[in-house]
Amino acid sequence: MSRNVHLVGSVPLPDAREVFSTVSRTLGPYLKRIPDGETGERLDWITWLEPVFAKHPAFEPSDEMFQLHGGVERRQRYRLKPGVAVETVKFDNIFYGDIAIRSYKVFAELKRQGVIPSQCKFQIDLVPAHSVIWLYVQEDLQRAVDTLFNDAVLREIDKIAATLPHDQIAIQFDIASAVFARLQRAQQSPYGATKEEMQETFARIVLRLANHVPADIDLLFHFCYGDAGHKHVVEPTDMGDVVEFANRLSRQVTRPIQLIHMPVPRNRTDDAYFAPLNRLKLKPETELSLGLVHHTDGVEGTMRRLDAAKKHRSEFSLATECGFGRRDPGTLPELLRIHAEVAAKS
Repeated sequence: MSRNVHLVGSVPLPDAREVFSTVSRTLGPYLKRIPDGETGERLDWITWLEPVFAKHPAFEPSDEMFQLHGGVERRQRYRLKPGVAVETVKFDNIFYGDIAIRSYKVFAELKRQGVIPSQCKFQIDLVPAHSVIWLYVQEDLQRAVDTLFNDAVLREIDKIAATLPHDQIAIQFDIASAVFARLQRAQQSPYGATKEEMQETFARIVLRLANHVPADIDLLFHFCYGDAGHKHVVEPTDMGDVVEFANRLSRQVTRPIQLIHMPVPRNRTDDAYFAPLNRLKLKPETELSLGLVHHTDGVEGTMRRLDAAKKHRSEFSLATECGFGRRDPGTLPELLRIHAEVAAKS
């Protein structure tokens, strides 16, 4: 008996063709879906989207700076130009659809050639507004701009769904530290005054996106606390917040969810961290994936985390906490080997 492997998104290789070929060669039997690796300018997750604001006629640089944590650079946020009403702002092409269509052509070619296993679908990662505008929009505008940016995300979904074969693709929403760091801190934000209010607000926002994905396209969620500078934005107390958010989505999304991915910090092998999994209520069609693979302590450390998780949930697939994009490409072969060895033996 083996476990599935889930790839979160980014892979530090030159292009999609190399990503598809490399991961298929090492992990093929364990994969249900393969992303294009978010190569090139997309490798650092969402920093490539700054021109969406920098070049937008409605926005200009503000005096407000934002820093995820002390180990990464400070970023200048944007505000509306004088006289611009927020309700008039529209985001046009944000490129996710165009990139997905281009990458799918390579995916389909390699699948026809037998390079990509027959069971694999093409995974397309989309980022909701809250993460993007946390970096790039002045705080007092974030709630209003959130809806407007997500309007553009919905249009990207429409473009993808109108162009690519539904039975060959999956759409993953990346729900990251803009949500879970705020929930962990439980401090007032533009999304609510309390943790409960923020859980409700973020769930409502994500539901709008999730329910827009056609029911015959696989729907996936990736949860994380960030890894900019190889560091979480905040350290989670336990899995309570991610489990609660997963339960909300499971109850309220009106179409099937194929997978929900949750992070496991490297140093957490304690029951206290995993205990909230006892409260997890996913529907039968939803696969749980745990990000417990870490390159730095290899198979041995990964097995320790896996064994700790199994005390509270026996069925789950394997993943890392976040995408691979920020790591040294030289570590990739060993990281993939760790996935394969643990998948085969666990």
